[in-house]
Amino acid sequence: MKDVIAILEERGFIDALTNKEIREITKQPIRVYCGFDPTSDSLHLGNLVSIMGLAWFQQCGHTPVAIVGGATGMIGDPSGRSSERNLLDEKSIHENLEGISLDLKAVLDFQCDNKPLILNNLDWFKNFSLIDFLRSIGKHFRIGTMLAKDSVKGRLETEEGMSYTEFSYQLLQSYDFLHLYQEHGVTVQLGGSDQWGNITAGIDLVRKMTGKQVYGVTFPLLTKSDGKKFGKSEKGAIWLSPKKLSPYEFYQYLVRTTDEDVIKLMRMLTFMDMSEIRQYEKMLQEQSAPPNTAQRKLAEEVTRIVHGEPGLEVALKATAAASPGSGTVLDVSSLELISGDMPSAELEKKDVIGVSLPDLIVALGLLPGKGAVRRLIEGGGVYLNNKQITDPRFTMDESCLIESKLFLLALGKKNKIVVRIK
Repeated sequence: MKDVIAILEERGFIDALTNKEIREITKQPIRVYCGFDPTSDSLHLGNLVSIMGLAWFQQCGHTPVAIVGGATGMIGDPSGRSSERNLLDEKSIHENLEGISLDLKAVLDFQCDNKPLILNNLDWFKNFSLIDFLRSIGKHFRIGTMLAKDSVKGRLETEEGMSYTEFSYQLLQSYDFLHLYQEHGVTVQLGGSDQWGNITAGIDLVRKMTGKQVYGVTFPLLTKSDGKKFGKSEKGAIWLSPKKLSPYEFYQYLVRTTDEDVIKLMRMLTFMDMSEIRQYEKMLQEQSAPPNTAQRKLAEEVTRIVHGEPGLEVALKATAAASPGSGTVLDVSSLELISGDMPSAELEKKDVIGVSLPDLIVALGLLPGKGAVRRLIEGGGVYLNNKQITDPRFTMDESCLIESKLFLLALGKKNKIVVRIK
């Protein structure tokens, strides 16, 4: 079998191992799990690191187990947070679990022999009474040890403090590991570096209850070179679900990755061979390739993993549609994809057909006067549906409308607007 730990180490994927013996046990097929709390109906780009961890174990012959926390999601994980999460109701959690399952199914392979298991921890917690849980599980935890966890210490030092609800979270996650070990033979837990305390608590519980050794692997949290978390844009989280973020917008976020971060993301968010990644790294260092070459490769690979070939094709088509002078034949679907990322306007057909382009541009408020428009046209800076306009007297007609519904205007490379016909 391939050495999954060595592969992950080479890719900068491992922050810490709870025990060096994990290198030996992964020489044989094992089951490895990672948990996902249903705080939304979609996972985001930061969660993709966890899924890729499971995917690498799967590619190396192991069986991934994804836990969607129907129970723990009702409590809220305090790790890495300065305030308590808003508690969700059961209906919201159920809807979120369905969405998260779709994200997992998009990345992991469900057609192979070692296909993943997706489990909901509410299925085993719902049968516990509070008294039973405290008697059988709670007695194995020591308050001093729990208080020493980083996720607890940091919150206790804040003005808000920590509720008992959140304080109990590590008991629930620990029991997950015990249950998965006993019922499904899971011996390894994956998680971000902020999960170290929860993972080691689970390992201790398994040892106390069974006398057996299980293991944990943590990976670095996905951060930018400036220390900020990846997965956020001006519009919010970079969601994996196409219902919350189009493949085009997902692709565009990755294309805008800085040179300082692009190689790290190639290592952690793609299946690219390391020799190929090193070639891109060399090209960046030597500046021997056109700008954004590595970023486009990253965006293509990650978009393909999350959205499949059809999603990537849509993203590339929409990207081409938004490129002045690209020669791409535009259609309504392509323009609708990109319209959310740029200004748009609505006009009556009578206010478009037969109107000179300079008058139309001024009417849309894109430039202050027709003189400025003419100078920009003469300088080659005006595009209609990605075709350069060279005649300052150009007049709009029916052929300028795409499927009689809309058209795309571009003044320079960045000032674009989609105009819909009422």
